[in-house]
Amino acid sequence: MDDENLDLTGKQKAAALLITLGPEAASHVLKHFEEEEIETLTYEIAQMGRVPSGVKEAVLEECYHMSFVSEGLDAGGYEYARDMLARALGSQKAREFMDRVKLRSQGAPFDFLDDADPAQIANSLKNEHPQTIALIVSYLKAAKAAGVLSNFEERLQGEVASRIAAMDRVSPDVIKDVEAGVKGKLSSLLMQQNYASAGGVASLVSILHQVDRSTEKAIMDALDENQPKVAEEVRQKMFIFENIITLDDRAIQRILRDVDNKDLILALKGASEEVKNLIFRNLSKRAAQLLKEELGIMGPVRLRNVEEAQQRIVGIIRQLETADEIVISRPGQDEVIS
Repeated sequence: MDDENLDLTGKQKAAALLITLGPEAASHVLKHFEEEEIETLTYEIAQMGRVPSGVKEAVLEECYHMSFVSEGLDAGGYEYARDMLARALGSQKAREFMDRVKLRSQGAPFDFLDDADPAQIANSLKNEHPQTIALIVSYLKAAKAAGVLSNFEERLQGEVASRIAAMDRVSPDVIKDVEAGVKGKLSSLLMQQNYASAGGVASLVSILHQVDRSTEKAIMDALDENQPKVAEEVRQKMFIFENIITLDDRAIQRILRDVDNKDLILALKGASEEVKNLIFRNLSKRAAQLLKEELGIMGPVRLRNVEEAQQRIVGIIRQLETADEIVISRPGQDEVIS
């Protein structure tokens, strides 16, 4: 892209604007988009390099309701996109989006199924080998994959889930064989030059976050029976730091009693505004004010340190749930009576 070439698509203009704003301001804008829109914009940002001054001025002028931001950055790319997403959605969601964007930039296999109905996909695949189904499902977006799994009988759910969790890397030749094996039902398959990452525990966890409680229980029971170590790893990853917004105030107050203040500050450095506000309202006014001040004066920190602090807090949450001191609600779970 150069100064003379301002003939951009609407998506490219939006991406250029988000780059111009800088990651902090862009993250606030991004929170108002739907997930599919965020993925599309992230893809455009990741493909975009330096944004020339002429392009910056053009997109800002077109968005007349916004003032010129002089301190914005002028380059996109994967690092910018990851930083922006981490600020807007939290580190876990950022990783999920970037994984999808990387696949998309290379031509994602099975994207033909993006608009297909989950029940129809399940019906088409139910007689395939569980390993074949696992490969296909692991490439679907989490919500779509959850819908497909939910439409299988319990025995097949368990088998497919086990194979998704155990899957690592799959060669393009195997993916081609799968395409042929389902008799052309999955067309427009774009192959990658190198091996593609597929499945794994993280993929299964993303899917389980989308299914109802009965489906989750059936899958976890099957994993407990067939792969207990995998089942334990899945349970450890089922609750991520940003899920803290699903807890009630009583649970938050109990958790905060066991959390180290240094971990809390670090964890909130990379948290969404919704999470921060939840924590602030469950502290005393004095404690909340002190925490805000410490966050305000804290300089840049490594994302790895933020994620480690968040993981330690998640560990405390899991311990408290195991001890029945707090309750973590999940989709389809029975209501809790106080």
